[in-house]
Order: sequence, then structure tokens, then C-alpha cells
Amino acid sequence: MTSPIQKVLSTLSSHNVRSLLIGGQACIFYGGAEFSRDADIAVLTSAENLRRLERALVELRAESIAVPPFAVEYLLRGHAVHFRCAHPDAAGMRIDVIAVMRGVDSFDALWDRRTTVDVAPGESYEVISLQDLVRSKKTQRDKDWPMIRRLIEAHYVANRQRPTPAQVEFWLLESRTPAMLREVASAHTAALKRVLPARPFLSALEAMDDAALEGALEAEEKREREADRAYWKPLREELERLRLAR
Repeated sequence: MTSPIQKVLSTLSSHNVRSLLIGGQACIFYGGAEFSRDADIAVLTSAENLRRLERALVELRAESIAVPPFAVEYLLRGHAVHFRCAHPDAAGMRIDVIAVMRGVDSFDALWDRRTTVDVAPGESYEVISLQDLVRSKKTQRDKDWPMIRRLIEAHYVANRQRPTPAQVEFWLLESRTPAMLREVASAHTAALKRVLPARPFLSALEAMDDAALEGALEAEEKREREADRAYWKPLREELERLRLAR
């Protein structure tokens, strides 16, 4: 039996929509236990790709809900466009389409780093890379920060026996767990030196107790939350104007 998320993804794939699964469903794929009835999708905003997306949405019987309307200028400014499916195999499924995310690279760069999931002969889904998913989760929302921690810890447990240099640097740059940071740093001193420009508080890692390290991580999180609030402030104001006008 096809699940609603499978129906959505298979329909996008059948219409050759260049898109990436992001958000809560991507977290589930990478080992984060997050319930989500939404399908969050990042898309390429070329005219042809958006036409393909429109055809897929028609097949899913997906109608636009809320604001903004489905228009490329809103996607390029960072808004998400929201749809609700009425197709029997995806009834009630919400699709949130976005093209630009704060702190995350362009779609082309995300596409180059994507993870391809083969689900059946000739059928595959494209998922945002774990590294980019973590960056996209650095928001003002309380629920996202525990998820970041779980995603990184799950990745570490799965790969710590024989990690690649890129994986080690990812853990040092993104881990939110003092014990994990100490363990990785002590085993990979050369990598630690390479990441210091991006995370300078790690230069004092040996001298810091856990309370001080937690404080540094909290300060880092606070900066990201504030940056996200500043990013979304004009977008929220625009949404409010659109609501009033509608």
C-alpha cells in the first residue's frame, strides 16, 4: 500500500521535477524520530521545472492554501508556498514548497550534494544531504535544536569506526554534545585545527569544563535563533499584508 508521502514523492519523480525532500520527512530518513504529516520540498525555480511541478500538483489534486500564492517571485524571496492534496492516495497531505533557505547554499549546490534513495527498480527519491539538512534546521523554533543534536549523534554512532575526513569535520562543526565534541577532537587533532576559524571556541576545549562548553553552545544557538528571527521578520510582515489584501 502506498503511503501519502510515497505518493507525493513518486508523483514528483514521474514528472521529472527537480526537487529535494527536506524538513521532518528528511529527518526521519536520517534517523531523527520526528512525526510529520507534511512533505517539505525544495525546488529549482527554472520556468520548466516549475511547469513540471504544476503538472505534478494537478495530478495530486493539490490546491494552494494560505498565502503567498504560487509565484516564482515569492519563492525567490524565501517564502514557502503551501498546498493540500486531495488525491485518494495522499488525501490531506500538505506540501510546502520552498526554493531559498537561510544559511543554506543555492539549490544547485544542494542538488550536487543530495542523497539518492532507491526505493524500487527505476524509482528513486532525492533527499537533501544530512549536512545541509542540519544547516536548514538552525531556526528560531524550539523543536529544531534537539533534532539537530539527534541527527548528528545518529550519524556519529553509525560512522565513528571508520569516518571520512569530511564526516569528522562535520561532527566538529555541528555537534551540540560536549562529550561527543571532546571525543572527536581528541581523536582528530588535525581536523580540529582546520575547523577553528568557523568555531573558534573549540580552541579552548581542553581548558573548558562542561558547563563552560554548554554555555558556548547555547550562545551559538542564540545567535542562530536571532539571525533566523531577523531573516523572517520582513517575510512575515509581507505575509500579513497578503492576508489582509486577500
